[in-house]
Amino acid sequence: MRLTSDLIARAALRLLNDVGLDGLTMRLLAKELEVQAPTLYWHVKNKQVLLDAMADLISAEVADGLEAPARGTSWQEWTAELARKMRRTMLRYRDGARVSAGAYSVHPAVSRTVELTLRTLRDGGFPVAEAARAFPTILHYTVGFVIEEQARAGLDYAGENPYAGGGLAVDPEKHPLTASVAEELYAVDSDANFEFGLRIILTGMRVQVLGP
Repeated sequence: MRLTSDLIARAALRLLNDVGLDGLTMRLLAKELEVQAPTLYWHVKNKQVLLDAMADLISAEVADGLEAPARGTSWQEWTAELARKMRRTMLRYRDGARVSAGAYSVHPAVSRTVELTLRTLRDGGFPVAEAARAFPTILHYTVGFVIEEQARAGLDYAGENPYAGGGLAVDPEKHPLTASVAEELYAVDSDANFEFGLRIILTGMRVQVLGP
């Protein structure tokens, strides 16, 4: 087996579902690939470079099949579906959002996704400079949402998941407003929560840049 950075990153993504990001070590990865740990450093200089390569693969999955909006598809619909696909892809991997957060990418898929997004927003009436400021808002929201969503799975806790059972205990006498909307604050329907936040961002983008 000839090692490449791509092969190493794919093996790391497979391991991620078993051990999580904090458990992923170069030593463990070398064992998975049946090589000595120093061998990996010929292809990935350190763990951060490995994480960047893993994030590249996640980005490539997001970009797979991505095309310009079909006739009659609004920029809001297209951008929302891109955000949904990002979320779905990161959720395929334990700690997938943490891997993606802040990654430095040189993968062509990333450049293509950004270019298609800027073009879609420009065609929807955004000045390109404003589109360049608006798109990261959606990206950061999506990554941040999934980081929280994956954390609430509680896989990093040795014992019982502290997030299970509806969130934080709230004293209704001390915090009546919080207690009255505890179901909304700690709702387990992540799909509905994600869509609600996404609508807020897209509405704000339209109003901020294009007017009421």
